[in-house]
Amino acid sequence: MVVVLILGLIGLTLLLIGAFLEIVGAIGMTRLQGFFNRVHAATVSAIGGSVTPLIGISLLSLTLEELGIRRLYIAGTSLTAALLILILAPAGAHALARAAYKSREVLKSFVYDALEEDERGLRQ
Repeated sequence: MVVVLILGLIGLTLLLIGAFLEIVGAIGMTRLQGFFNRVHAATVSAIGGSVTPLIGISLLSLTLEELGIRRLYIAGTSLTAALLILILAPAGAHALARAAYKSREVLKSFVYDALEEDERGLRQ
């Protein structure tokens, strides 16, 4: 009984943390300047704002006896979706940022540009 209560509280806490991270990501998308900073804010929002609540939902579904056997399906589906988002969101953001950098459409002066050094063969 105590374990069910603790899992429920952890699940609700994760839902609240996910809502907070989603708001932070939305603020970051509007306030940050530059393409690369906004891509970072979108990735934080995607990972923190969706993975954290999905884990919370899976914990909450395990505590609800009223769902019967469906609670295992909900928990498994939520964890699978969280794992996929956790893997694919950073990879997508990296591919998007690298493509924008390579196309030279996004103008930004860099303090240190390791990709340019690699292309020129300056770095070993």
